[in-house]
Amino acid sequence: MNDKWLEFAIRIQSIAQAGLQYGKDKYDKERYEELREIAAEMMSEKTDIPVDKIRDLFCNETGYQTPKVDTRAAVFSDGKILLVHENNGTWALPGGWCDVDQSVASNTEKEVREETGFTVHADRLIAVQDWRKHNVQNYAFGVMKVFILCRYESGEFMKNIETIEIGFFDRESIPEVLAVEKTTKDQILMCFDAYEDPDWRTMFD
Repeated sequence: MNDKWLEFAIRIQSIAQAGLQYGKDKYDKERYEELREIAAEMMSEKTDIPVDKIRDLFCNETGYQTPKVDTRAAVFSDGKILLVHENNGTWALPGGWCDVDQSVASNTEKEVREETGFTVHADRLIAVQDWRKHNVQNYAFGVMKVFILCRYESGEFMKNIETIEIGFFDRESIPEVLAVEKTTKDQILMCFDAYEDPDWRTMFD
């Protein structure tokens, strides 16, 4: 979905959503509704997703539009990094959307526990990245990705609805089939660099 046309649609949707939230004039609000509909049609035309589904996914929020937060855990054992094998066949760092009742640290620990059965402790902030600069995009909203270096404490893998297996990989054995909207090879290598450098300075866009 990395495409200028889609970027325009996302920007139009964002402006329309803010206008619907803060606009006072009813005629202006009608115009913002029309802009939102145009943005949905642009997205549908470009992706072949039915416009009704686009409306549900793309035009269902209120208030000023802000990015969502995605937390990813870098857990190492014997110099190898933990990846989860998802039920769609791709590999990724464990993680997911930050829940409204969680901090970045607690959400990262929770996601690892849910996806692997491991109890970990969030130790260090590796990076905060705007996914538009690093990942394949598959959502029509902004995402801030937060990478956390975590320390394994206890537990064994438990199969779950998201993860069919786990694996620990060194730099040379990173799987080719990655969920690149969630985790790229460059992001995994960044986590290796942070793990190996006790003086790592947090990266951010």
